[in-house]
Amino acid sequence: MMIAPQANDALLVIDMQNDFCPGGNLSVAEGDQIVPTINALAQKFEHVILTQDWHPTQHISFSTTHHKQPFETIQASYGPQTLWPEHCLQNTPGAAFHSAIDIPHAELILRKGFRRHIDSYSAFLENDHFTSTGLAGYLRERGLQRLFLCGLAYDFCVRYSAIDGTALGFECLVVEDASRPVSLPRSVAETNDAFIVAGVQRIQSRQILA
Repeated sequence: MMIAPQANDALLVIDMQNDFCPGGNLSVAEGDQIVPTINALAQKFEHVILTQDWHPTQHISFSTTHHKQPFETIQASYGPQTLWPEHCLQNTPGAAFHSAIDIPHAELILRKGFRRHIDSYSAFLENDHFTSTGLAGYLRERGLQRLFLCGLAYDFCVRYSAIDGTALGFECLVVEDASRPVSLPRSVAETNDAFIVAGVQRIQSRQILA
């Protein structure tokens, strides 16, 4: 099924930052290989929004903050929190967008994860599932209703953004081949199951680009 982007659609490009690409502190395998597809997709959309992980030092999600190993889990005040290597520190090269991302008409850069004591996977809500980033209000005021999500990583920030967006009343479609997963144990399978439950559609870039 071909999909033609409409005037009230937006492409949401999640966290295409150096630290999530090969060579970065929290690299996602083949994370840089989706850049050409994302650039091509962006040309099909009038409205493009970029999200940017933007962590302070000693962020709650950093394993070093807790003197633990990466990928361990702690119990935060808002629930389980996976611990990560230090990544996307504010004003560092790792937090910058990949140099090959070419989307000059992007109209908003939404920074998330900048509060030291709470993580933020989703572009809509921080990990307490209550504190808003303000994105939903921005989209509603602009009349943007259908969202196409791509970027890094499929099984975390893309996943939670799509699920929260759907719960907030937006139609969310994930461009599967324009994303890559971290691939922790069962994280991809759990993501796919969560998309089915939430009603998030998974599509391929060729459905837009062909």
